[in-house]
Amino acid sequence: MLISDAGSPLISDPGYNLVQYCIENNIRVTSVPGPSSIVSSLQLSGLPISEFSFFGFVPKSKNKVENVIKNISQEKRTCVFFVSSHKLIIFLECLEKIIPDRSISICKELTKVNEFVFRGVSAKVKNKILENKENLKGEFVAVIDRQSLKSQDFDEIDLYKNELKKMVKKFSLTDIVEIVHKFTKINKNKIYKWLLKLKK
Repeated sequence: MLISDAGSPLISDPGYNLVQYCIENNIRVTSVPGPSSIVSSLQLSGLPISEFSFFGFVPKSKNKVENVIKNISQEKRTCVFFVSSHKLIIFLECLEKIIPDRSISICKELTKVNEFVFRGVSAKVKNKILENKENLKGEFVAVIDRQSLKSQDFDEIDLYKNELKKMVKKFSLTDIVEIVHKFTKINKNKIYKWLLKLKK
């Protein structure tokens, strides 16, 4: 029997090795649900959670933290991280630098006496946490909103910028809008506005 007093077993711990061993040796494995800070944080975040990605603990160095955030800046799913107390402010500063307008939720000490959830953009959350040094104590889960649909749309159109420049010279904007919409399903008005900027 594998039991944990710090959340669900196998979440950012090597317990899966035991599960793999049992499977390989035809030993029946089952699960009795326990508290999971990942699920609780998603539920309390106020962010869309129909799809999400879990990235484990935030890396140790600031450069690596920035690289991780750059990598998730285009993520179309809500992102979840574990953050240690001594890395929390660095993590928030990196979010503020790279994706300052993204909504986030920082969940502290879930299911415990000092449970608290900080919500907003990274700068607002950071300032709220720094108001009281007690806020920096404990264990944290960061939930970061997915890339906005508006940004996704225009990033996707931007991938075809060179091809569209050629098309603008040969076809009407209306025809191009129909073609792009057919293949991308992006709103026609958004495509039209983007093409007008491209034509200038």
